[in-house]
Amino acid sequence: MIPNTTGYCAAMFEVGDLMNENLGSVIALVFLVLALWHFYMAQCPLSGESSAVPSKDGKPIFVPSRASTNAVGLVLCLFAALVAATAGLIASGLPPTLLKWLSLTLALGLLARSVGEFRYVGFFKRVRGSRFATMDTFLYSPLCLALSLGIAFVAAGRDT
Repeated sequence: MIPNTTGYCAAMFEVGDLMNENLGSVIALVFLVLALWHFYMAQCPLSGESSAVPSKDGKPIFVPSRASTNAVGLVLCLFAALVAATAGLIASGLPPTLLKWLSLTLALGLLARSVGEFRYVGFFKRVRGSRFATMDTFLYSPLCLALSLGIAFVAAGRDT
């Protein structure tokens, strides 16, 4: 006699869906907080050495404009919407397969950001000792790695 496990399997799928929705909610919220921070920084830029951009010898390697900082905030809002749509939290009108692949592409991009370009950003950067480098080592790169893994998990749980 084979036991009836359909109820157990259905319950496991519901838990998986709930976990996917919760993780998607947390990731989308992180992206929205990051977007708000960028919008704030566009309106109230800091002077002097910042932990927001890489620097060498105390000088930033680039100075972001207000428009580019606002653009980054807008893109972060779009990332939040993509993750929320992939997790099934909002309707997007896009096919589920496209949402899944866009999310996996985002996850891969964030993984690449966490690894870095081997000079100024990422776990394997060579230029160290600046405020940005310290923040990148202990916050920015680990956050990118965590977001990458979370987004990949959300995308993998997406029904296609």
